[in-house]
Amino acid sequence: MSSKQPKIKKNDVVNYAPWERTFKKVLTPFEQFIHQQTTSGFLLMATAVMALFLANSAFSEVYQHALHLPLAISLGPWQFQLSLHHWVNDGLMALFFFVVGLELKREFMVGELSDLRQAALPVIAAVGGMVVPALIYLAFNVGTDRAGGWGIPMATDIAFAVGVLVLLASRVPKSLITFLVALAIADDLGAVLVIAVFYTQQLDLVWLTIAAALVGVLVTFNFAGIRNVVPYFLIAILLWYAMYASGVHATLAGVLGAFTVPARSKYNPATFVAMIERQVADFSANKQTNDSVMVNDKLYAISEHMEESAKGVQTPLQRLEHAWHLPVAFLVIPVFALFNAGIPVDTSSLSATVSHPVFLGVLFGLLLGKFLGITGACWLALRLHIGQLPSGTRFSQVAAVSLLGGIGFTMSIFISELGFSGQPEYLLMAKSGVLAASVLAGVAGYLILRCLGASKVASALD
Repeated sequence: MSSKQPKIKKNDVVNYAPWERTFKKVLTPFEQFIHQQTTSGFLLMATAVMALFLANSAFSEVYQHALHLPLAISLGPWQFQLSLHHWVNDGLMALFFFVVGLELKREFMVGELSDLRQAALPVIAAVGGMVVPALIYLAFNVGTDRAGGWGIPMATDIAFAVGVLVLLASRVPKSLITFLVALAIADDLGAVLVIAVFYTQQLDLVWLTIAAALVGVLVTFNFAGIRNVVPYFLIAILLWYAMYASGVHATLAGVLGAFTVPARSKYNPATFVAMIERQVADFSANKQTNDSVMVNDKLYAISEHMEESAKGVQTPLQRLEHAWHLPVAFLVIPVFALFNAGIPVDTSSLSATVSHPVFLGVLFGLLLGKFLGITGACWLALRLHIGQLPSGTRFSQVAAVSLLGGIGFTMSIFISELGFSGQPEYLLMAKSGVLAASVLAGVAGYLILRCLGASKVASALD
């Protein structure tokens, strides 16, 4: 069989709608652009700025009213009501955790975390980058009612951190970006475990048993070979409610649901090729001159079988991750930022804010703790010959990347809401610390990596 790709002949017809050529030229570069992590980071930044503006403008009352607007789902006498703020944090963010779960499962199976030697350094770095920030926070707040915020500086915002690094793509090796992604994903797993274990206030064992049973149903679907995502989705909704009622944070239902999504394809590549070749042959045999699928039912049926074959060679995990990545990155996370980054800024109390133990604990935990934790853990692992530096990188670049780990934003703000629920003053200080640390860490990491890249180029030219 020839390996050459078939070419579209001059007389072959490609049908375009009246405006399709124009919009195709406009949208193609845009579609390529939005797939970059930088776009997600920029959108997140713009939304956070908008939230700050709304909270400190003439619209502040409207903004606060929107946050506390009640929204209920009712079915007969049964009613479930939350504020719009809680629907975003408890409901919409479950989709974010679902995508995190899909990414974690893929990474453990075939990604950077599947090979122990490759995964060793980013995993050890992630552990160091969680432990040291928590200790620094506790150094400012241990023994007080503020100590519950120790988990806030443990998390890294993957969209912001990778977005900053991608801006330097021409100055840093690609393996450094891969290292940061693996580190951030391991960091996400740590944050999920911290939320599940330490930020669960009161357990209802009946609902927890129901949640466990629902997870069992999802696992049964997986082992039974059910690849249609609809049954998983329906059970996942029930799981979310059961988790909410049990006292465990409801968003963790997204992670549990993601881990039960099948990661096996129905057909292997060889079987898929054979099926497609047969279907293409059938399609050609049933095609007539100037034929159309609209009038030839046989062609339509064959094309449907082709589509089913294409779905069969893909895994449900891949399909769901691809389908939900952009909605989560460009809708869920910005909406979360809009509802949570609106911090009232009072210049008259600025000195009190920057000297508050919660603010200082979060600021130094993210800014200094991440740097010391990640860099120190990497140095120790390399000294003990556990793991290896990413190919083509220097230790100084890894140290600079550890500063980007101090961009906490999404997950740090999320944990702030959990740690200081019902304590608005501490919550305000924690969010202020997260925003300040994220900006400082991003700028510092970018400038140092840029200088390191420039010095490397200069030395190569000498």
